[in-house]
Amino acid sequence: MATIPRLYVDAPLVEAGAVALDDEQSNYLLRVLRLEDGARVRLFNGRDGEWQCAVKKVSAKRAEVTPLGQIRTQPDTSGQIRTLLTLLFAPVKKDQTDLLLEKATELGAAKIRPVLTERTQTRTVRADRFRKIALEAAEQTERLDLPEILDLASLDAALDALEPGTAVIFCDEAGDEAEAPWGGQAGRARPMLEVLAGLKGRPAAILTGPEGGFTPAERAFLRGRAETYPVSLGPRILRAETAAISAMTLWQAVCGDWE
Repeated sequence: MATIPRLYVDAPLVEAGAVALDDEQSNYLLRVLRLEDGARVRLFNGRDGEWQCAVKKVSAKRAEVTPLGQIRTQPDTSGQIRTLLTLLFAPVKKDQTDLLLEKATELGAAKIRPVLTERTQTRTVRADRFRKIALEAAEQTERLDLPEILDLASLDAALDALEPGTAVIFCDEAGDEAEAPWGGQAGRARPMLEVLAGLKGRPAAILTGPEGGFTPAERAFLRGRAETYPVSLGPRILRAETAAISAMTLWQAVCGDWE
């Protein structure tokens, strides 16, 4: 099963209902993989589960597929708030942001939103490229859905847009000593595992900052905000993408679908 190519499509998946593939998908199947008529592929669309399908070569450059039968049903996640995780992150350099998007998809984020903070250096993002990265990661990791890629927003707007009752897990690497590197040791947040123990069964948003971290004003705002939980990821200052991946991993292990 794992060796059968797997593609995401937006079209409905029903038995014997032909699905036209776009140019990129057709090229991948016909010219990269060199599949012939009748070869098997797997399709998913985030709604109808996963289907085994047969390839049909329409022309030298175009292919379509015919669903033969459903091999996995779409999970019903309605009401399952425990599996809803949003990632809010300050964009960093291109390669690191691409890695973060890929791993957030692999780790089951339901929504991903880039956020502008005072120290965010990358202030333009391409949502279409973000969606392509997420799509490819979902195809490779057996996800049956795609994360929702939300538009770039200011920190305030991103927090205001969260569903009521969402616990904001604020990855706060700094302390409160203004003259000490990274704020010294006073005022450090509690370990993330300790905080997560009290957040089971709640929708959550993980918030990570930019290179250089959050400003003192942002830290004060976040620490004074209701339903926001500062957490520490250990004694070392992590890169922005490492912090996001580490935090999502811990959340999945304690509150998510790894139990």
